Amino acid sequence: MIFPAPVRVAAAGAALLALNACGTGASGGARPCTMIAARHGIGLDIRPPDAAKVETATMRICWNGACRNERLTLRGTSRPVPMGCDGEGPDAACGASSSPDGGKHGFAEVGDLPRAPVQVTVVLRGAGGKRLVDEKIDVTPRVTYPNGRHCGAGSPQAGLVVSAGKVAVRP
Repeated sequence: MIFPAPVRVAAAGAALLALNACGTGASGGARPCTMIAARHGIGLDIRPPDAAKVETATMRICWNGACRNERLTLRGTSRPVPMGCDGEGPDAACGASSSPDGGKHGFAEVGDLPRAPVQVTVVLRGAGGKRLVDEKIDVTPRVTYPNGRHCGAGSPQAGLVVSAGKVAVRP
């Protein structure tokens, strides 16, 4: 049986409203969980002034006797710059912009990254392929909670930072 267009639109609208109500917490006080996800992998932050010299970055990531090599795409990092508020009350709107801070960031996507210790060798190269950093470090990826702990665990991630020519685990 084919229903007239107004009936189909009304039925679709009712279905969307019912679906939208699921998980909103309107009736039970629970917080909603979205479809936001986190990528499996290891991030690398390169602080200034080191970042200015770095042209390429690679990671060799090893665990359980197997290794993989990842070339990172580096992007400039920024910091927030407050732009002030239009008042001081609870309804005041405040603004911010971002300003480059001289750092660089890359991320190695590792789909099967374990929640167990891995050994990472970070190699940073500058002009003409000159090796600037070549350092091994052990890190244990931790599970992320992109929607908050009430929504369950996401992907394991780890973070490293290069500052003053040394690699460290990002706090």
